[in-house]
Amino acid sequence: MAILENVTSVRPLEEDFRWFLKLKCGNCGEVAGKWQYVTLVESVPLKGGRGSASMVQKCKLCSRENSIDILKDTITPYNAEDSERFKTMVQFECRGLEPVDFQPQDWTDYDEKLSESVGIYEVTHQFKKC
Repeated sequence: MAILENVTSVRPLEEDFRWFLKLKCGNCGEVAGKWQYVTLVESVPLKGGRGSASMVQKCKLCSRENSIDILKDTITPYNAEDSERFKTMVQFECRGLEPVDFQPQDWTDYDEKLSESVGIYEVTHQFKKC
């Protein structure tokens, strides 16, 4: 959820957009202390030739290999009419990992053509299991 000021749509422009997440191991519950990011341009092969994922990592606590993949076709814009409401903007396929936090960035600027401030404020998020 976010408040959009003079902004009509928010969406990743390129496939290298970084989704910054904190991830929890589904096996032992360990939450990584650092922010990690996933992008569409990064693809790592899964063990055993089972395809690929945006990120594959081994848990530092239990050593289990886990993965998370961005489902490209689920990325949708957050539009002005969505302002102050939750809307699904992206879905991840998680195998052994669970996102527990997302790091958005509030953004402000000034549109000189319109002589108005523009911004994205009070960004909040929630994760839903599908």
